[in-house]
Amino acid sequence: MIRNNQSGFSLVELLIVMVIIGLIASIVGPAMFGKVDSSKVKTAQAQMQLLGAAIDTYRLDNDEFPESLDNLITKTGRYWDGPYLPKDVPNDPWDNPYFYERTGKGYTLQSLGRDGKQGGEDLDEDIVYR
Repeated sequence: MIRNNQSGFSLVELLIVMVIIGLIASIVGPAMFGKVDSSKVKTAQAQMQLLGAAIDTYRLDNDEFPESLDNLITKTGRYWDGPYLPKDVPNDPWDNPYFYERTGKGYTLQSLGRDGKQGGEDLDEDIVYR
């Protein structure tokens, strides 16, 4: 006769481990998801700095700011020496387009933030680059 001396976890032990894992996930999960939102704000700021550098380079070549962000990719003007971006103009981290406006002596770039609407607070606040 062969004896089977295998030992394993009982159902109660497995349930205890599952409860402990669930408690840890409920504590750590919200903190980690909060980091995702704040990293999107930092990504938007970094993208806007890249777009700002491309706009400034365009202005140095053409003596004026572009009419739209598409002018950074598509040839416009006599002294155009682009493309000024390696790829198409990106959307913000929330997949909304950046808003670009030429002003009297400069420009404004804007992302509407997480909510995609004007205004807002905290993570919904607009991100503006001048």
